[in-house]
Amino acid sequence: MSDVLARWNSLLSDEAEGEILPCCGSKAWARGMAARRPILDEAALLAASDQVWKNLPASDWMEAFQNHLRIGESRAPESSSARSAAWSGEEQRRVGSASEDVKVALAKENRAYEKRFHRIFIVCATGKSAPEILEILRRRLRNDETTELHEAAEQQRQIAHLRLKKWLSS
Repeated sequence: MSDVLARWNSLLSDEAEGEILPCCGSKAWARGMAARRPILDEAALLAASDQVWKNLPASDWMEAFQNHLRIGESRAPESSSARSAAWSGEEQRRVGSASEDVKVALAKENRAYEKRFHRIFIVCATGKSAPEILEILRRRLRNDETTELHEAAEQQRQIAHLRLKKWLSS
């Protein structure tokens, strides 16, 4: 068992929830994760995350989405923790080096997405270039509401996995 998990397993529930919350952004998810302790290894942690996430209602998914930076922006939402904001910045690092045309297009398509779906665009940006993200955003703008909500939830699940792994290595 990693030192991070050993220490986390020994925390009081409220403390455990607070520590893991930046990995996802949903308080219900954090509560569910803390309730599943002890968690012994990374594989069990990721499996628990998936189980908790898939059983949450859409309102808890939306809470998680609200804790992300918009693609291409550097200012975190007020609800976002410093750790979550830092991770978002790392995950979007490649967007910052995009051409001005791509950045402008991303901002325009982000606004169109928010107008259509009433939430920010969520994508697991790690390892993706700004043009790739723009292409994904444009494709997903063609989704219906239900399909898009589930696509965003899947992207959030992937982001949580990456962040849980970062948390374990911290």
